[in-house]
Amino acid sequence: MTSGPAPGPEGPERPDGAVGPDLGAGADELPSVAPQLRELRRRAGLTLEAAAARARLSPAHLSRLETGRRQPSLPLLLGLARTYGTTVSELLGETPAVADPIVRAGGPGAREADGWTYWQAGGSGRGMQALRVHVPHGRSQGELVRVHPGEEWLYVLKGRLRLHLAEAEYLLEPGDSAHFDSLTPHRIGAATTGGADLLFVHTLLQSSLAGLCLGGGAGSGTAHHL
Repeated sequence: MTSGPAPGPEGPERPDGAVGPDLGAGADELPSVAPQLRELRRRAGLTLEAAAARARLSPAHLSRLETGRRQPSLPLLLGLARTYGTTVSELLGETPAVADPIVRAGGPGAREADGWTYWQAGGSGRGMQALRVHVPHGRSQGELVRVHPGEEWLYVLKGRLRLHLAEAEYLLEPGDSAHFDSLTPHRIGAATTGGADLLFVHTLLQSSLAGLCLGGGAGSGTAHHL
C-alpha cells in the first residue's frame, strides 16, 4: 500500500489532468457511458471528489468521463463498476435478459479445453461466473501464467491442487479454498495423478467487448480466464 494520491488504473496522470493515454478515435467505438456514470454517482450520494477518490482517479478525469469528453478504457470500466456496485453491462447501457436463477443437475454439458473439463455451475450474464472444474494431472494448462482483471475464488473438492500466486506456491487439500485478485500472476495445476476437482468462481467484464481487454474474442473459452 502507498500513501498519498495514487495513479488511476490507466496509468500516471498527464499534465491536462486526465489519467492514462488518450484513446483517440478508437474510443468512439465504445458506447457513451457519461449518462450512466452521472446517474450512478448521484444515486450513491457521492460528490465528484469522493467518487474520484474511490475510483483512484483525479476529479478532473472523472468530470471528463461524466460529460462525455473522454471515454474510459475497459479496465477502467471494471473499476468504475466496482466503485458504484454495478456491472460493466449497466455502464454500457446494455439490457440483460432475465436469467434463470437455478442451474439443474444434468443441465449444460461439460466442455473441454486442453484436457481440462468445465461444467457450468451458475447463470450466464452475471457479474461473476461459477464453474465446476476437473484439472487433469500434468497437462499443459498448468504451466500457463494468467493475468487479467477480476477476482477468483476456488474450493478444492477432490485431489490436491497446486496454486502459484506471483512468487508464492501453495498446496491445497480437499476443503481448502483460495480467494485472490486476478491481476496477480497465477497458475494452477493438479498435484495428484488422478487430477483435482474444484469449484471455481471468477468475476470478469460482462460485455461483448470483454475480449478486447482480456485477450481473444468475446467468445473465448472459459479456460482462457482461469
